[in-house]
Amino acid sequence: MKTAPQTSLVLILVLVTASVARAGGWQTFRDCRYLPNVANDGDSFHVQAGDKEYIFRLYFVDTPETDSSIPNRVAEQSKYFRVTIPQTLQIGHEAERFTRQKLMRPFTVRTCLQDARGRSRLPRYFAFVQTDTADLGELLVANGLARVFGAASDPPGMDRAEIEWEKLQRFERTAQEQRVGGWGIGAGRLSMRAAVQPRSSQDSFDAFFHRKAAGSAGKTTSSAPGGRLNVNTASMEALQDIPGIGHVLAGRIIEARPFQSPDDLRHVKGIGERKYEKLRPYFD
Repeated sequence: MKTAPQTSLVLILVLVTASVARAGGWQTFRDCRYLPNVANDGDSFHVQAGDKEYIFRLYFVDTPETDSSIPNRVAEQSKYFRVTIPQTLQIGHEAERFTRQKLMRPFTVRTCLQDARGRSRLPRYFAFVQTDTADLGELLVANGLARVFGAASDPPGMDRAEIEWEKLQRFERTAQEQRVGGWGIGAGRLSMRAAVQPRSSQDSFDAFFHRKAAGSAGKTTSSAPGGRLNVNTASMEALQDIPGIGHVLAGRIIEARPFQSPDDLRHVKGIGERKYEKLRPYFD
Protein backbone atom coordinates (compact mmCIF):
# COMPACT_ATOMS: atom_id res chain seq x y z
CA MET A 1 0.00 0.00 0.00
CA LYS A 2 1.31 3.46 -0.91
CA THR A 3 1.89 5.95 1.86
CA ALA A 4 0.12 9.32 1.65
CA PRO A 5 3.23 11.18 0.38
CA GLN A 6 3.86 8.51 -2.27
CA THR A 7 0.25 8.65 -3.41
CA SER A 8 0.40 12.43 -3.69
CA LEU A 9 3.58 12.22 -5.76
CA VAL A 10 2.04 9.71 -8.14
CA LEU A 11 -1.05 11.91 -8.59
CA ILE A 12 1.15 14.91 -9.31
CA LEU A 13 3.21 12.93 -11.80
CA VAL A 14 0.09 11.67 -13.58
CA LEU A 15 -0.96 15.29 -14.08
CA VAL A 16 2.53 16.19 -15.29
CA THR A 17 2.50 13.28 -17.72
CA ALA A 18 -0.87 14.39 -19.08
CA SER A 19 0.69 17.72 -20.03
CA VAL A 20 2.98 15.91 -22.51
CA ALA A 21 0.09 15.76 -24.93
CA ARG A 22 0.16 19.55 -25.04
CA ALA A 23 3.94 19.71 -25.46
CA GLY A 24 5.76 19.72 -28.75
CA GLY A 25 7.71 16.89 -30.34
CA TRP A 26 11.12 15.89 -29.06
CA GLN A 27 13.97 18.28 -29.73
CA THR A 28 17.67 17.62 -29.36
CA PHE A 29 19.98 20.45 -28.34
CA ARG A 30 23.66 19.65 -28.72
CA ASP A 31 26.74 21.51 -27.46
CA CYS A 32 24.74 23.09 -24.65
CA ARG A 33 26.38 25.17 -21.92
CA TYR A 34 25.62 25.27 -18.20
CA LEU A 35 24.69 28.77 -17.03
CA PRO A 36 25.55 29.64 -13.40
CA ASN A 37 22.49 30.80 -11.49
CA VAL A 38 21.68 31.03 -7.78
CA ALA A 39 18.52 28.97 -8.42
CA ASN A 40 20.40 26.02 -9.94
CA ASP A 41 20.45 22.76 -8.03
CA GLY A 42 21.30 19.16 -8.83
CA ASP A 43 18.30 18.33 -10.99
CA SER A 44 17.18 21.76 -12.27
CA PHE A 45 19.43 24.33 -13.91
CA HIS A 46 19.78 27.08 -16.50
CA VAL A 47 21.15 26.07 -19.89
CA GLN A 48 22.32 27.95 -22.96
CA ALA A 49 21.14 26.09 -26.08
CA GLY A 50 22.11 27.94 -29.24
CA ASP A 51 21.14 31.58 -28.71
CA LYS A 52 18.40 30.81 -26.18
CA GLU A 53 18.33 30.29 -22.42
CA TYR A 54 16.28 27.46 -20.88
CA ILE A 55 15.65 25.96 -17.47
CA PHE A 56 15.59 22.17 -17.57
CA ARG A 57 14.44 19.71 -14.91
CA LEU A 58 15.65 16.10 -15.13
CA TYR A 59 13.18 13.29 -15.70
CA PHE A 60 12.96 10.35 -13.24
CA VAL A 61 15.20 11.73 -10.49
CA ASP A 62 15.01 14.21 -7.62
CA THR A 63 17.99 15.71 -5.79
CA PRO A 64 17.52 17.19 -2.31
CA GLU A 65 16.81 20.90 -1.97
CA THR A 66 19.65 23.32 -1.20
CA ASP A 67 17.59 25.48 1.18
CA SER A 68 14.48 25.19 3.36
CA SER A 69 12.18 27.36 1.26
CA ILE A 70 9.98 24.31 0.55
CA PRO A 71 9.88 22.69 4.01
CA ASN A 72 7.48 19.88 3.10
CA ARG A 73 9.69 18.78 0.22
CA VAL A 74 12.83 18.89 2.37
CA ALA A 75 11.11 16.86 5.10
CA GLU A 76 10.04 14.28 2.53
CA GLN A 77 13.57 14.02 1.12
CA SER A 78 14.99 13.76 4.64
CA LYS A 79 12.70 10.84 5.36
CA TYR A 80 13.64 9.14 2.09
CA PHE A 81 17.39 9.32 2.72
CA ARG A 82 16.85 8.63 6.45
CA VAL A 83 18.93 11.65 7.47
CA THR A 84 18.42 14.93 9.32
CA ILE A 85 17.19 18.13 7.67
CA PRO A 86 20.66 19.76 7.78
CA GLN A 87 22.16 16.61 6.24
CA THR A 88 19.50 16.67 3.51
CA LEU A 89 20.54 20.20 2.57
CA GLN A 90 24.18 19.09 2.55
CA ILE A 91 23.30 16.35 0.06
CA GLY A 92 21.49 18.95 -2.04
CA HIS A 93 24.57 21.18 -2.16
CA GLU A 94 26.78 18.22 -3.05
CA ALA A 95 24.38 17.26 -5.85
CA GLU A 96 24.46 20.82 -7.19
CA ARG A 97 28.28 20.77 -7.22
CA PHE A 98 28.29 17.34 -8.87
CA THR A 99 25.95 18.49 -11.65
CA ARG A 100 27.87 21.71 -12.21
CA GLN A 101 31.10 19.72 -12.54
CA LYS A 102 29.59 17.17 -14.93
CA LEU A 103 28.24 19.94 -17.15
CA MET A 104 31.48 21.90 -17.42
CA ARG A 105 31.94 20.45 -20.88
CA PRO A 106 29.34 20.76 -23.69
CA PHE A 107 26.41 18.38 -23.26
CA THR A 108 23.24 17.25 -25.04
CA VAL A 109 19.65 17.89 -23.99
CA ARG A 110 16.61 15.95 -25.23
CA THR A 111 13.25 17.56 -24.40
CA CYS A 112 9.67 17.76 -25.65
CA LEU A 113 9.20 20.99 -23.66
CA GLN A 114 6.93 19.33 -21.15
CA ASP A 115 6.07 21.85 -18.43
CA ALA A 116 7.97 21.20 -15.17
CA ARG A 117 6.24 24.06 -13.34
CA GLY A 118 9.15 26.11 -12.10
CA ARG A 119 8.97 29.28 -10.00
CA SER A 120 11.23 31.57 -12.03
CA ARG A 121 10.57 34.12 -14.78
CA LEU A 122 11.50 31.53 -17.42
CA PRO A 123 9.38 28.41 -17.98
CA ARG A 124 10.96 25.17 -16.82
CA TYR A 125 10.88 22.01 -18.93
CA PHE A 126 11.52 18.34 -18.25
CA ALA A 127 14.50 16.89 -20.11
CA PHE A 128 17.07 14.13 -20.35
CA VAL A 129 20.64 15.41 -20.21
CA GLN A 130 23.56 13.49 -21.65
CA THR A 131 27.03 14.41 -20.42
CA ASP A 132 30.21 13.43 -22.24
CA THR A 133 30.21 10.14 -20.30
CA ALA A 134 26.64 9.17 -19.35
CA ASP A 135 23.08 10.24 -18.61
CA LEU A 136 23.15 12.85 -15.83
CA GLY A 137 20.17 11.39 -13.94
CA GLU A 138 21.78 7.97 -13.86
CA LEU A 139 25.04 9.48 -12.61
CA LEU A 140 23.29 11.32 -9.78
CA VAL A 141 21.40 8.24 -8.60
CA ALA A 142 24.40 5.93 -8.95
CA ASN A 143 26.45 8.24 -6.74
CA GLY A 144 23.81 8.57 -4.04
CA LEU A 145 22.93 12.19 -4.78
CA ALA A 146 19.37 11.75 -6.04
CA ARG A 147 16.37 9.56 -5.37
CA VAL A 148 14.51 7.71 -8.09
CA PHE A 149 11.41 9.82 -8.65
CA GLY A 150 8.56 9.82 -11.16
CA ALA A 151 7.27 6.27 -11.66
CA ALA A 152 4.09 7.55 -13.27
CA SER A 153 5.96 9.57 -15.89
CA ASP A 154 6.06 8.02 -19.33
CA PRO A 155 7.90 10.36 -21.71
CA PRO A 156 6.63 9.95 -25.28
CA GLY A 157 8.97 8.05 -27.55
CA MET A 158 10.35 5.80 -24.79
CA ASP A 159 8.88 2.44 -25.72
CA ARG A 160 9.79 0.96 -22.36
CA ALA A 161 10.10 3.77 -19.84
CA GLU A 162 9.90 1.21 -17.03
CA ILE A 163 13.22 -0.25 -18.14
CA GLU A 164 14.97 3.04 -17.41
CA TRP A 165 13.06 3.30 -14.14
CA GLU A 166 14.18 -0.19 -13.10
CA LYS A 167 17.77 0.57 -14.10
CA LEU A 168 17.72 3.66 -11.87
CA GLN A 169 16.34 1.60 -8.99
CA ARG A 170 19.22 -0.83 -9.42
CA PHE A 171 21.72 2.06 -9.34
CA GLU A 172 20.06 3.31 -6.18
CA ARG A 173 20.24 -0.07 -4.45
CA THR A 174 23.94 -0.31 -5.28
CA ALA A 175 24.56 3.21 -3.97
CA GLN A 176 22.82 2.26 -0.72
CA GLU A 177 24.89 -0.92 -0.40
CA GLN A 178 28.14 0.97 -1.05
CA ARG A 179 27.03 3.84 1.24
CA VAL A 180 28.08 6.52 -1.23
CA GLY A 181 26.83 10.09 -1.39
CA GLY A 182 23.75 10.77 0.68
CA TRP A 183 23.47 7.14 1.72
CA GLY A 184 26.79 7.42 3.55
CA ILE A 185 26.65 10.97 4.85
CA GLY A 186 26.38 9.77 8.46
CA ALA A 187 29.70 7.98 8.03
CA GLY A 188 31.43 10.92 6.36
CA ARG A 189 31.08 9.43 2.86
CA LEU A 190 29.12 12.20 1.15
CA SER A 191 31.94 12.82 -1.33
CA MET A 192 32.49 9.11 -2.03
CA ARG A 193 31.55 7.92 -5.51
CA ALA A 194 30.25 4.60 -6.85
CA ALA A 195 32.84 1.97 -7.73
CA VAL A 196 31.27 1.50 -11.19
CA GLN A 197 29.93 4.56 -12.98
CA PRO A 198 27.13 4.56 -15.59
CA ARG A 199 28.59 4.78 -19.06
CA SER A 200 27.29 5.70 -22.48
CA SER A 201 28.16 8.06 -25.30
CA GLN A 202 26.65 10.89 -27.27
CA ASP A 203 26.14 8.47 -30.16
CA SER A 204 23.91 6.30 -27.97
CA PHE A 205 21.53 9.11 -27.03
CA ASP A 206 18.77 7.91 -29.37
CA ALA A 207 19.19 4.38 -28.08
CA PHE A 208 18.30 5.69 -24.62
CA PHE A 209 14.78 6.14 -25.97
CA HIS A 210 14.77 2.72 -27.71
CA ARG A 211 13.56 4.47 -30.84
CA LYS A 212 13.85 3.66 -34.55
CA ALA A 213 15.65 6.25 -36.57
CA ALA A 214 13.24 8.77 -38.07
CA GLY A 215 12.08 7.77 -41.56
CA SER A 216 13.92 4.47 -41.38
CA ALA A 217 12.40 1.03 -41.58
CA GLY A 218 15.50 -0.42 -39.95
CA LYS A 219 16.18 -0.69 -36.23
CA THR A 220 18.58 1.31 -34.10
CA THR A 221 21.68 -0.80 -33.68
CA SER A 222 24.01 1.25 -31.48
CA SER A 223 26.81 -0.69 -33.09
CA ALA A 224 30.40 -0.75 -31.95
CA PRO A 225 33.25 -0.49 -34.45
CA GLY A 226 33.30 -3.54 -36.71
CA GLY A 227 29.50 -3.88 -36.84
CA ARG A 228 29.02 -5.62 -33.50
CA LEU A 229 26.73 -4.17 -30.84
CA ASN A 230 27.84 -2.12 -27.88
CA VAL A 231 26.60 -4.10 -24.89
CA ASN A 232 25.82 -0.92 -22.92
CA THR A 233 24.02 1.09 -25.61
CA ALA A 234 22.28 -1.36 -27.96
CA SER A 235 18.56 -0.63 -28.17
CA MET A 236 15.78 -3.04 -27.26
CA GLU A 237 15.04 -3.58 -30.96
CA ALA A 238 18.69 -4.24 -31.84
CA LEU A 239 19.06 -6.78 -29.04
CA GLN A 240 15.97 -8.66 -30.21
CA ASP A 241 17.48 -8.90 -33.69
CA ILE A 242 20.10 -11.27 -32.26
CA PRO A 243 19.13 -14.95 -32.54
CA GLY A 244 18.26 -16.28 -29.09
CA ILE A 245 17.33 -12.92 -27.53
CA GLY A 246 13.63 -12.27 -27.12
CA HIS A 247 11.72 -9.43 -25.49
CA VAL A 248 12.21 -10.67 -21.92
CA LEU A 249 15.93 -11.36 -22.20
CA ALA A 250 16.55 -8.06 -24.00
CA GLY A 251 14.84 -6.29 -21.11
CA ARG A 252 17.00 -8.13 -18.58
CA ILE A 253 20.17 -7.14 -20.43
CA ILE A 254 19.14 -3.48 -20.42
CA GLU A 255 18.20 -3.64 -16.73
CA ALA A 256 21.60 -5.16 -15.85
CA ARG A 257 23.62 -2.32 -17.39
CA PRO A 258 26.23 -0.98 -17.15
CA PHE A 259 28.56 -3.88 -17.93
CA GLN A 260 32.32 -3.71 -17.53
CA SER A 261 32.58 -5.81 -20.71
CA PRO A 262 30.38 -8.14 -22.79
CA ASP A 263 31.74 -11.01 -20.69
CA ASP A 264 29.44 -9.81 -17.90
CA LEU A 265 26.48 -11.11 -19.92
CA ARG A 266 27.17 -14.38 -18.14
CA HIS A 267 25.61 -12.85 -15.02
CA VAL A 268 22.29 -11.99 -16.68
CA LYS A 269 19.46 -14.30 -15.67
CA GLY A 270 18.63 -16.64 -18.56
CA ILE A 271 22.10 -16.57 -20.12
CA GLY A 272 23.91 -19.77 -19.32
CA GLU A 273 27.35 -20.70 -20.57
CA ARG A 274 26.06 -22.28 -23.78
CA LYS A 275 23.87 -19.28 -24.67
CA TYR A 276 26.69 -16.91 -23.74
CA GLU A 277 29.00 -18.61 -26.23
CA LYS A 278 26.42 -18.09 -28.97
CA LEU A 279 25.72 -14.46 -28.05
CA ARG A 280 29.25 -13.24 -27.36
CA PRO A 281 30.31 -12.77 -31.01
CA TYR A 282 27.53 -10.22 -31.50
CA PHE A 283 28.97 -7.77 -28.93
CA ASP A 284 32.04 -5.61 -28.62
